[in-house]
Amino acid sequence: MRCTAFLLAALSIAGCCLAAASAAEQDGWREIVRQFAVQHFKNPAWGYSHSVRDYQLAKELAESDHVTVDDDVLFAAAYLHDIAAFAPWDREKEGVDHADEGARIVDTILKGTGFPPNKIDAVRGAIRTHMFDRIPVGPEALYLHDADALDWLGAIGAARVMALVDPNGGPPDGPKAAKMLEDNLARVPPHVLSPSGKQRLPDLQRELAEFLKNLRRETEDYREL
Repeated sequence: MRCTAFLLAALSIAGCCLAAASAAEQDGWREIVRQFAVQHFKNPAWGYSHSVRDYQLAKELAESDHVTVDDDVLFAAAYLHDIAAFAPWDREKEGVDHADEGARIVDTILKGTGFPPNKIDAVRGAIRTHMFDRIPVGPEALYLHDADALDWLGAIGAARVMALVDPNGGPPDGPKAAKMLEDNLARVPPHVLSPSGKQRLPDLQRELAEFLKNLRRETEDYREL
């Protein structure tokens, strides 16, 4: 009896270990994607940290709305959505939008990582519609879209855009960056679609509006910026 019980316990432990190892192996693609983003996405406005924020915020918004999202799809799309804003994947000079190009090539990045191939199309859809002026289809696309939009507002939105100012006098300069922020404040909020996203809008709008009000006053309407 003792031997049988010991054998059953051993088999149970072995099964748990194999299951844990299998799960770890299946999720290994996440670390590959994360490291890829760390290595290649270096920009103060749409670099690695922006991808991390988009993923975390999208999850929070979905949870607040009690909506189930496929976390594999959301993770891959959030971390890779701006890939075509970076060389050598950037085709902006050819007139190709980075969202469209990112959706087109994302499979080449995920191939061989262990990412479930049957979820590639959902990742493409989320990347293609992540910008605030596009219409997302499906929960992963919706919450990535709203998280990306909200990241243009509030204090973080101000920090992102002002960080783009060229210290050598090239574009954008300070006044141009301030104008970009004013455009974001006017254009982004109407495109936030989810209930939880809309709930976050007022505070973020106030933060950015107050920043611009003070900046305008302290720089003679941006002339001394």
